[in-house]
Amino acid sequence: MFKKIPIWAILFFSFAFILGCNDNAIPANKVFAVKDLAHKKVGVQIGNTADIYASDFGGDTAKIQVERYSKLTDAIQALSQGKIDAVLCDDQPAKAFLRQNQSLKILDEVFVEETYAGVIAKNNTALLDTVNMALKNLKISGTYDSIFNTYINRSSDFHYTQKVKSENKLILSTNAQFPPYEFHSANGIEGIDIEIARYIADYMNRSLEIQDIEFDAIINSVNSGKADIGLAGFTITEERKKSILFTTPYAESKIVVIVRDNNKISKTESIGELLHKNFIKEARWKFIVEGLGNTLIISFFAAFLGICIGIGVSFVRFAHETMGGMKFLNTICKIYLAIIRGTPVLVQLLIIYYIVFSSVNVNKILVAVIAFGINSGAYVSEILRSGFKAIDPGQIEAGRSLGLRFRHILSHIAFPQAFKTSLPSMTNEFITLIKETSICGYIGITDLTRGGDIIRSLTYEAMLPLLAVAVIYFILVAGLSSCVARLEKRLKKNER
Repeated sequence: MFKKIPIWAILFFSFAFILGCNDNAIPANKVFAVKDLAHKKVGVQIGNTADIYASDFGGDTAKIQVERYSKLTDAIQALSQGKIDAVLCDDQPAKAFLRQNQSLKILDEVFVEETYAGVIAKNNTALLDTVNMALKNLKISGTYDSIFNTYINRSSDFHYTQKVKSENKLILSTNAQFPPYEFHSANGIEGIDIEIARYIADYMNRSLEIQDIEFDAIINSVNSGKADIGLAGFTITEERKKSILFTTPYAESKIVVIVRDNNKISKTESIGELLHKNFIKEARWKFIVEGLGNTLIISFFAAFLGICIGIGVSFVRFAHETMGGMKFLNTICKIYLAIIRGTPVLVQLLIIYYIVFSSVNVNKILVAVIAFGINSGAYVSEILRSGFKAIDPGQIEAGRSLGLRFRHILSHIAFPQAFKTSLPSMTNEFITLIKETSICGYIGITDLTRGGDIIRSLTYEAMLPLLAVAVIYFILVAGLSSCVARLEKRLKKNER
């Protein structure tokens, strides 16, 4: 019966069900002052100083239950849905969140006051001195005040534009989900930190290149030489000073407490309004399209590389198990399999980008292809090896008796059968590969998932961006499965 129901109908009714679930009652606010945070669930962003302050709050008797999120947008969404009781974040981003969500409020009591500074690699004191001089000139010239009046006081419309165009680039690492300091717009990445970075680049007679990566990866990016400077609302702490240099502070900030407002109810938006806000306004659908393109490129070439590696490794291991030779190569292959299958793909991606290619300015998509290809190759090789082991040993002996060399037995007798047997399992591996590309944001690639995250950081609305990303992944996986099913049918025809 269910086979007759079209996919679009299933998706439509699922979408309607989710919309209906959104009307569930949200628990009332329980936090009215900082002291009320004791024993409450409080959301923070990983790597932010709010995480440190929240963890140290209250001692042993009145500790906060800290809920850590990679993005502040996720923490705000959890608060809006009643999953946590409060969110700790910087005051200016908090005000930006509230402009999009009227059912939240900021407590009058400040949690802690702090200052922002840029981060520079520990051994790069020359760059630190130059940047500090640029920041000094920025304030003396009045440009600093003009920038802040535009984004903070909203009393002017001044924007600092890049003047110098040079092959010599100043590379900035940031996390563009922290308005008004850095955020995505129709014109690209904008904000206070971006305009400050443009001024610094001009002062150094260099052009600016922006890397948008995860917040907790910025310091690693700077220390590894992948970026010259990091600007993303970094607070100076003694722990951070051990691993990074800080510029002269350029902004004062406060960590505030965001809670639900019992006196306000979120405005219910129609589907049309939600679609316009998430995809049509400022052409935000382009983030999804860009991410989809990168996901397809990485997945295709990583799968191709994985197949090549997998075939080579499986040949070596099968040859060793069958003939007893290639001992050294077999040992290398076993070490490769143990390392790759024993470590997370995210760790492998970061190692390849920040360590293997630490001194090489290599294209990030190429890095992702190499990382995911190497990871996939380990699993493809074991899948193919299981296909080889399923072949009747008598066929190998028959090939030998005919005088065929072992490589000919592998390529003409064993491999075609092993490939056909392993095809369903290899399909599952490639499906997993497509979905694993969602971690590319850690090295600054806008993949499909990150495209949805960028939209969420602009609208502070999770449902439609996440559903759009999920539907596109579903279509990709369904399309791949359909193509493989057709290939299996064609291969079965040859058996008749």
